[in-house]
Order: sequence, then structure tokens, then C-alpha cells
Amino acid sequence: MKRVPMTPRGYKAIQDKLHQLKSVDRPANIEDIEIARAHGDLSENAEYKYAKNRQSEIAANISYCETRLALSQVIDPAKLSGDRVVFGATVELADADTDKEYIYQIVGEDEADVKRNLLSITSPIAKALIGKEEGDEVKVKTPRGLRHLEILSVAFTIELPPYGDKP
Repeated sequence: MKRVPMTPRGYKAIQDKLHQLKSVDRPANIEDIEIARAHGDLSENAEYKYAKNRQSEIAANISYCETRLALSQVIDPAKLSGDRVVFGATVELADADTDKEYIYQIVGEDEADVKRNLLSITSPIAKALIGKEEGDEVKVKTPRGLRHLEILSVAFTIELPPYGDKP
């Protein structure tokens, strides 16, 4: 199976979610099922059906987290350097059409959050940036149309400014 790149922060977030699912959500769900069973006829018991559905969701989420952790390739941006955009890089961009500037860190799919300036490695913009360096211009087809972006800087840090604009 294919390795899943993620930062240490992303790896820890999945570990924390898995712990929550196993130690809090699943035990609470088991209790909900027992309480619903005590109400009698299971064929018409909405609480029981809901609890059983929730049990399936929790099991699927546990399996997903365990698989992601098993396939993870943790890449620490603080240990990287260079001039080229790679996974984990923090990239400052300028939109050639609007002159707006943006700062994003390229991260794994599970930790991506554009509102927090965390751009998924599988996004069109990140794919276009990979391998490029400061001063390069890239054209990217996005849902908002063709974008012309210039790379202003490439750094390897996990400190990002709070909530930036999105290209």
C-alpha cells in the first residue's frame, strides 16, 4: 500500500483521535446500546438502532485511524531545508492577478485546513508548487479558475500566521 505523508502534528492528531474513539466514544456507545436494549422490543427501538449505527461509525473511524497510522510516513518540516517546495514546506505566494499574498504549509490530507493555512499535498495548488523554487511562477487550474501564482519564499517551519486568505 502507498505511504501517507504527514507532519508530526498530523500524526499526533490521528493518535489523539484514535485514543478518543477507543477510550471514550466506544465505551459510551456500548453503554448506550445496553440502555437501549433495556427498553424492550428492539425492532421498533430508535435509540437502539441509532446506537448500533453509531457503533458501526466508531468501528470504521477506528479502522481508518489505525490504517493511516500504519501507512504513515512522518516528515518533520523542522528537519528539512533547501530552496525547492516539498512536503512540509511553508510557501509564501503572490497572486499575479490580484497582487494578494498568501502563506501556506503543505501538509498531509488528514491535517489540511485552508482556514488555518494548511494546504493538502493532493490539492491542485500544492501539486503545482512541488519541485518549484523561489521566484518561479506557476499556473494552476482551481475551482475558481486559472490562477497565476509566484513563489515569494520557501521556508521549513511549522509556525504559520493566523488564518490567511485563500488563493
